[in-house]
Amino acid sequence: MTTLNHTGVSHTVFRLLGVPGLEDQHVWISIPFIISYIIALLGNSLLIFIICTRHSLHEPMHLFLCMLAGADIILSTSTVPQALAIFWFHAEEISLNRCITQLFFIHSTFISESGILLVIAFDRYIAICYPLRYTTILTHSLIAKIGGTIFLRSYGTIFPIIFLLRRLTFCKSNILLNTGCKHIVLAHVSCNDIQVNIWYGFFVLMSTVVLDIVLIFISYVLILHAVFRIPSQDAHHKALNTCGSHVCVIILFYGPGIFTTLTQRFGHHIAPHIHVLLANVSILVPPMMNPIIYGIKTKQIRDQVVHVLFAK
Repeated sequence: MTTLNHTGVSHTVFRLLGVPGLEDQHVWISIPFIISYIIALLGNSLLIFIICTRHSLHEPMHLFLCMLAGADIILSTSTVPQALAIFWFHAEEISLNRCITQLFFIHSTFISESGILLVIAFDRYIAICYPLRYTTILTHSLIAKIGGTIFLRSYGTIFPIIFLLRRLTFCKSNILLNTGCKHIVLAHVSCNDIQVNIWYGFFVLMSTVVLDIVLIFISYVLILHAVFRIPSQDAHHKALNTCGSHVCVIILFYGPGIFTTLTQRFGHHIAPHIHVLLANVSILVPPMMNPIIYGIKTKQIRDQVVHVLFAK
């Protein structure tokens, strides 16, 4: 497809180059993509099935895990099939409408996952600091309201981006150096001033993900303060063990994302394909590892998985 640069001509179809500079390695790069996607689909689907069908798992913590698994499936499905189509079939073309739809689901689902991780931290705080009031505080009605608030926040904050992108004229280039559509990547190929897009993106980041990280940190400071006031060493171990899987998931979710953001901001000398691969790691790894971590670390879920998979 010829790239046009005439002022006033706005592209409605774009080319996703996949991993720029490594086009001849796309088939090999697709292997970890398809493996992670299969594991994410199977693991999270199994987690949702077990939690929904086992009444004993209808506790607040497990219901939040069910929300997290659903968000993981949406995040993976929003990104990996598009990347595989590029790697296997050279299906590089994507319409502007599809591009905006994809980035809407990627960004909103990422914010949803961040909100769910914050709620799980709150859940652990209540369970450890107020164990006798745990079920009376986190009722099913409150859980439903929390879930609705999380998704309304994520979709509400990302929805204006649709209009911020729609107002732009894409006349610089129709080539996107990525495996999928991202807000700023798409905005950068426009001819207009994108300061509003940049500042709104910064506002969304600070008011959602960064705020969630701060509140999660505060939650765990309070949890540790409460744990170390307990005289029994066994109680220490039990309380910290209930938070272990959540801490692992937090590190896997925020760690690659923070590292990717820092490399994009300060690593201007780093090759473009490194930026693209790092950005994909932050989307591929958490959905794949979350059900594995919770399946191994949470005894109730582990027992039910064994029963479902290996019962006669």
